[in-house]
Amino acid sequence: MSTSNEALLEQINKAKKGQQSAFNFLLNYYWSDIYSYLLKRTLNENEAEDIAIQTFSRGFDKINLFDDKYTFKTWLNTIAKNLHVDLVRKKKNSKSIDTTYEQEDKIHQVMDDNPSPEDKLIKEQNLANLLRDIKKLKPKYQEVIQLRFFQEMSYKEIATQLGEPISNVKVKLLRAKKLLSEIITKS
Repeated sequence: MSTSNEALLEQINKAKKGQQSAFNFLLNYYWSDIYSYLLKRTLNENEAEDIAIQTFSRGFDKINLFDDKYTFKTWLNTIAKNLHVDLVRKKKNSKSIDTTYEQEDKIHQVMDDNPSPEDKLIKEQNLANLLRDIKKLKPKYQEVIQLRFFQEMSYKEIATQLGEPISNVKVKLLRAKKLLSEIITKS
């Protein structure tokens, strides 16, 4: 995706004014760069994705602090690096029991085996294809879509339930909708 510096600065300025479409553009434009950077650092897809979500969340929260003398990608990379360093420090200081991602996936698969009332309703309304596509998403994206669109929770309620900042929830939902859109387009 080739975009001029002026066009990028225009999107950044729109985001500074709170325009949601600009945030969406910036997320889509820089996602793969930030995710790839974090994947090289973490060597773990799930960790890289989680830190990338936090990076955009923090970046969007503090976008008014961005200085146009620097590139936005470098600024996001710095945020990503700092978040990763913080995570590594927390892991070293933490004495909690670690589960592997394979174990977590098994837990989510067990939960997905029993159809929920929403699943039954969707089948009755002939929306089985949508449900199938949603289930192709990673569990964390399934969860935010479930909470937002099926349980009709507000961003604040979702943030409380997940124990995350509202900005993380917004970024996860943006990312989940983009991934779901790509899945539906391929179907």
